[in-house]
Amino acid sequence: MAEHHGPDGPDPTRAAAVDDAAPALLATWDAARQLATPLLSGPQLNALLVVEREEGINLRGLATQLRMILSSASRLCDRLVASGMVERSPGRADRREIALYLTPSSRQLLDHLRTTRRELLTDVLERMTPAGRAALLRGLTEFAAVAAVAEETPGSTARSA
Repeated sequence: MAEHHGPDGPDPTRAAAVDDAAPALLATWDAARQLATPLLSGPQLNALLVVEREEGINLRGLATQLRMILSSASRLCDRLVASGMVERSPGRADRREIALYLTPSSRQLLDHLRTTRRELLTDVLERMTPAGRAALLRGLTEFAAVAAVAEETPGSTARSA
């Protein structure tokens, strides 16, 4: 994919402006997590999101996605199973593998998280000017599309969060 530059080449101030704005977005994101899922740690929530995205993932796959060693992912999974957030089932392809699935309560929890997050974001967006809001939404939509392509491109330095 071609790089987009201004008339004078790359503009580091654009990346700095996004980097400067990111803490406000992340603070809103984290406030929603704390409101909606106060009993879950960050790693537990991340594990639920991985299992949601890749239903039937095995423990090794979960560890890889979370960038954890297998034993840590296993303990994390044990806590999620004990709390009723994740179910273990024999794998479809290999019955020796254990496949992980969300429970109805964890699906409900993730829905609640998204609703809370969107309410907090809506509050901030409504305080912006209509022009600023439209520009932000247009820019974020393009940013997400370009980042998604970068993640799919072999040799890309993009990482999913």
